[in-house]
Amino acid sequence: MVALALASAALGFSPTMPVYAPSSTSASVRMESKADLEALAAKLNPVVNFWDPLGLADMENMWSGESNEAAIGWLRHSEIKHGRVAMAAFVGFIVQSNGIHFPWATSLDGTTYADIAAAGGPAAQWDAVPTNAKWQIFGLISMLELWSECAMDKHYMSGGQPGKFPSFERVRKEIGHPPLDLFDPFGFSKNKTPEQKERGLLIELNNGRLAQIGIMAFVSEARVPGSVPALKGLITPYSGECMAPWGPADAASVPFVGDMLALKLPWM
Repeated sequence: MVALALASAALGFSPTMPVYAPSSTSASVRMESKADLEALAAKLNPVVNFWDPLGLADMENMWSGESNEAAIGWLRHSEIKHGRVAMAAFVGFIVQSNGIHFPWATSLDGTTYADIAAAGGPAAQWDAVPTNAKWQIFGLISMLELWSECAMDKHYMSGGQPGKFPSFERVRKEIGHPPLDLFDPFGFSKNKTPEQKERGLLIELNNGRLAQIGIMAFVSEARVPGSVPALKGLITPYSGECMAPWGPADAASVPFVGDMLALKLPWM
């Protein structure tokens, strides 16, 4: 995962473009209600069915002035986004755990992907990524987040399609890059029937949910060996802070990292 992120980090140096006002569109996506969630849950997993112990589907006042449908739109978009990240992370964890990496250097100081891979398991490999490279990755993520919120034709909390990432077409017309969109980059789903798209959503939601469980199982077993019996002995142990974006190597140049690492809470 780190290797793939580093490979794409160079996009962060592309010339910046102003954020254009979203273009109007006549197309609309009906916003989901609690009844829609219950019907969808039966299709996703008829054994578990609809299960909402925190009552999120009823939180009309989650955001001041927003409807229950708007809150559900936000939650659905968040689930799809987290599921996609988890699927990439799950595959990336397996790739990195098996020592698979690019054969070239990753930075101008001569650090290679082989150097990073030699640091240990995936979490330790992230700690070994140079600080400047991490800044590039976080910068790219921030740019994508800003584009995803500001460039969509219709926001997912106002009837837009949850999980749809805006096209880069406006930027491509100006600078010719990036060549592909993040959402349906090869146009495979553009001409699919509504039934095929509905089935694709069910598959993506189920795969995303399973991937979220899977990647957390990997991380848990790495941090606390034996915590996931099915993975005992299969995951390289890690003694650092797996949820911290910065590590000991970043403490000298990133504010407050040293204080964070020195913090000892009762359960640590």
